[in-house]
Amino acid sequence: MLKLTNVSKNFGKIKALENISFEVADGEFVFLTGPSGAGKTSILRLILREFLPSNGTIEFDGQDITKLPRKKIPELRQKIGVIFQDFKVLPERTVRENIEVALALKNIPDREWSETIKELLSLVGLDLRANLFPSQLSGGELQRLALARALSVSPKLILADEPTGNLDWKTADTIMDLLLKINKEGKTIIMATHHKLIVDKMKKRTIKLKEGRMIIKDD
Repeated sequence: MLKLTNVSKNFGKIKALENISFEVADGEFVFLTGPSGAGKTSILRLILREFLPSNGTIEFDGQDITKLPRKKIPELRQKIGVIFQDFKVLPERTVRENIEVALALKNIPDREWSETIKELLSLVGLDLRANLFPSQLSGGELQRLALARALSVSPKLILADEPTGNLDWKTADTIMDLLLKINKEGKTIIMATHHKLIVDKMKKRTIKLKEGRMIIKDD
């Protein structure tokens, strides 16, 4: 599904990534680990085509996305669901409306919204929170909303950037159980984290980074 080959990224004189190569198979759950500044988020942003690598290629879903025309980038991103540490939900919209926005952006007919939203909220356990605003939700509930919104586009790949970083251990554990459930249903997940306890518990393949270099790749 995803293959990075000799990928490097420089920001001026700063080497954010150097000679990164790995593959992720369809249906895998892979961790990107390492301290702050190791390059985890840079890899995710490259996969999203927020910027181009200085060197190397990135193949996703059968195409080299480093050669993708700018007008095709929105189409690429419709195949990818993203979960952020700071949630990035719309504060002025209810739980339901946050998901509706994502469905509208994908041009899904509004006659299909009700059933889709019902299924998503049931999956993430927010059935009774549909009409609440983000300010009325806990941190764990906000992350569940972010996950539901990411899933609303029926992604082939989910990128999770420190999704448990702002959560206590019990809440983080619940979010990880939910991600594991989604992975078992066939979704490919790449999760960036520095949370060693979570990585050790999940026992998934781990790609460890340090100062922009890959130092461990567990097969």
